[in-house]
Amino acid sequence: MTRLFSGILAAVVTPLDATGEVDLKGIKKQVDRLVAAGIHGIVTTGTTGEFPALTLDEHKSVIKAYVDAVDGRLPVVAGMGSNSTREAIEMAQYSEKVGAAACMIVPPFYDPLTFKALYKFYEDVCGSISIPVMYYNLPHATGVHLTADQFRSLSEIEGFDFVKDTSGNAKELADLLTNPPSKLTVFNGWDTFTFLAMSHGAEAGVWGVASLVPKECVEFWNTFSVEKDLEKAREQWKFLWEVSNFLESVNYPAGIKAGLDIIGEYAGTVRPPTLPIEKEEYDKLAEILSRRKYK
Repeated sequence: MTRLFSGILAAVVTPLDATGEVDLKGIKKQVDRLVAAGIHGIVTTGTTGEFPALTLDEHKSVIKAYVDAVDGRLPVVAGMGSNSTREAIEMAQYSEKVGAAACMIVPPFYDPLTFKALYKFYEDVCGSISIPVMYYNLPHATGVHLTADQFRSLSEIEGFDFVKDTSGNAKELADLLTNPPSKLTVFNGWDTFTFLAMSHGAEAGVWGVASLVPKECVEFWNTFSVEKDLEKAREQWKFLWEVSNFLESVNYPAGIKAGLDIIGEYAGTVRPPTLPIEKEEYDKLAEILSRRKYK
């Protein structure tokens, strides 16, 4: 299989305007900044993109706006999730139609499915499109925890090609990267595990931090994975660890949006019922970001 993704994929925000409506024009600003920084790909409408708070029409419009703004310069992965197979298929087919390179699909998350039902869900969605699917492994939110053997079984589905692992389980991530399920490529999605994942050979990371400090993330990737300079990478990681560790201590999309505001790349606030981070948290993040290398 041709390598479709490699490097740092930025998990991007959904910009909102002053009235709380989706700011489609603000998407181009986000994209141009990430492309200029050398980011290797973009993942829309995941956790960072607040997809559960979007209507179906808004969700579609954000995916299309990101694909249009990228204009072929980078691969775009369309994030989505639904408790309805019919709606998941609709979203996947729409994403393919507008030019997404792949779909990142979180499993149904209200009433966790049996593995047999989960298999059928992904089989049906994968069978409805010709672009690949990335499984969004997010058990603390979905209640769905899969074993390595279950991932191997899912990898038998045509088009089920990637896993973004946001399990928060370092041992399982290391196991999946060391002994990857056949025909399945595993990417890291847990920020503070980025160094660990890269040390185990992860071909890519889907990273919200990369939408905040993209140049530092790309530089770190190049130092670690291209130049193979471990000592230099360790030094670069110290700042990225601070940012990642902080963001994992607050509501994630609220933290990312606060960070964008701090560095002058305002993308609006978060959509209720999610609240902005507290002032003391904002000030702490500002202090951390004041040490970033690229202004």
